[in-house]
Amino acid sequence: MNKKILILQSNYIPWKGYFDLINSVDEFIIYDHVQYTKNDWRNRNKIKTPNGAQWLAIPVNHSTSMRIKDVKVVNNLWRKKHWNTLTGNYAKAKYFKEYKDRFELLYLKGSEKYLSQINYMFLNEINEILNIKTTISWSWDYNIDGNKIERLINLCKQTNAKEYLSGPSGTNYIDEKIFEENNIKIIWMDYNNYPIYNQLYPPFEHGVTILDLIFNEGPNANKFMKSFNTNEK
Repeated sequence: MNKKILILQSNYIPWKGYFDLINSVDEFIIYDHVQYTKNDWRNRNKIKTPNGAQWLAIPVNHSTSMRIKDVKVVNNLWRKKHWNTLTGNYAKAKYFKEYKDRFELLYLKGSEKYLSQINYMFLNEINEILNIKTTISWSWDYNIDGNKIERLINLCKQTNAKEYLSGPSGTNYIDEKIFEENNIKIIWMDYNNYPIYNQLYPPFEHGVTILDLIFNEGPNANKFMKSFNTNEK
């Protein structure tokens, strides 16, 4: 079987598609030695509320030249604020009580100062809930050389991967021919045709944090995800 990997920046409580990517590969490399991007998914995500989608954003100290792994939070005040907001909007969700203690612990007892580590703590907990067994590693575990594409290819070679999974946005910068020349197959994730689940506060919206799916569908959450209903991995 050909090894398949994913190389992607860490996100804060990402949407279900992010976890479908992770569950579809053998190894996920958190690519956080690259430049931090403002107003992106690194430090924020959306939840559902009675008034529509709402952003939850972690306040961070950053500069335009700072790497994601070096970005620190301003303070820990966001933790209680985010947890109170989640509780206020999801307390009536069918499975909120079942997972309340696990996330309350992460929010109110956590003390991590670096954004990447905070994102990883949530990522790890959510993987456990969804029963995702993919190996997680960090980009700084490897030697990173070359331009944007060469780095990806070098990581594939260092991990002995023959297949590289990318989200649809990768079409904006990935040249498949270069990967083919290095005997690496590009596989594109398709985010179309996700099933609708029981979600509070209509109209339904797919592009919100995975916590929305977990709180509403609980142990059935992965039935509404693509990677658990295929034999791609």
